[in-house]
This record gives sequence, C-alpha cells and structure tokens, in this order.
Amino acid sequence: MPTLNSLHVMAAAGALAMFALGAATSSALTPAPPRMMPLLSTDKTIMGEPIVYPAGSALLTTAVISLPPGGQTGWHTHGVPVTGYILEGELTVDYGERGKRKYKKGMSVAEAIAIPHNGTNTGETDMRLFVVYIGAEGLQNSTPAKQ
Repeated sequence: MPTLNSLHVMAAAGALAMFALGAATSSALTPAPPRMMPLLSTDKTIMGEPIVYPAGSALLTTAVISLPPGGQTGWHTHGVPVTGYILEGELTVDYGERGKRKYKKGMSVAEAIAIPHNGTNTGETDMRLFVVYIGAEGLQNSTPAKQ
C-alpha cells in the first residue's frame, strides 16, 4: 500500500508531466513568426547609377514580364528606378559597351535607369520577371532607346 510520501511524490510527478505536456502542446499551437529573406538592398543600380526617387506624386507599379526563348525586350531605358526578380528561366541583359549580365531564377537586380539595355531570354524555357517600378504620375517606366 502506498505511503503518504509516495502519494505526494506521484502527485508531484503527475503535475509536472501535465505541465510539460501543456507547455509542449501550447508551443506546438503557436504559429512560427514570419521570416524575411532579403533579396537585394542597394543605393545603386547594377551599372553603378545612384538610385534617386522621382519628384511628384508617387506611383508604384508592379508587373510580370514574360519572354519566350529567344525573345527580347528591345533596347530601352527607364525613367524611374526599377527592381526585378527572376521567377523562372534566364535573362541576359546587354548594356552595350558596359557588357552583358546573365540573371537566372531566384536572382534580383536593381536595373539600370539611364543606360540603354536590351534583355534577351537566353534560356530554353519561358522567362518570367517580376518587376517593381518606383515611379511618379506622368513619368514613363520604360522608354525605347537606340543602342
């Protein structure tokens, strides 16, 4: 027959086990905090131009640009800062005398603003690029340019 001391020990052990089970269950039900993985943080474009926000009433534009294999953007410049993230495929950008850069899935870039450039899908699948134009009312995000 259990003694009074052994009953106290068993009760304490049971209470401790219930507390541990409750704590484990509580932490299992608590959602994990959001995680942030920085992709790019810079004050200059890929070509070393300073990033300057345009004057005027702000206008933020997001888009997904798609190019089939061999497709091109055409030579252009940007009137506003723009950043992009390759969702799928591969994009090679020709910056003329400044050379070419190849961007693949998962890469991010602060694109050239005033330097003419032409993007070509040099991969074997469609290229999809998520872009964010940091513009202002009345300004063009992209303007055709000559090489």
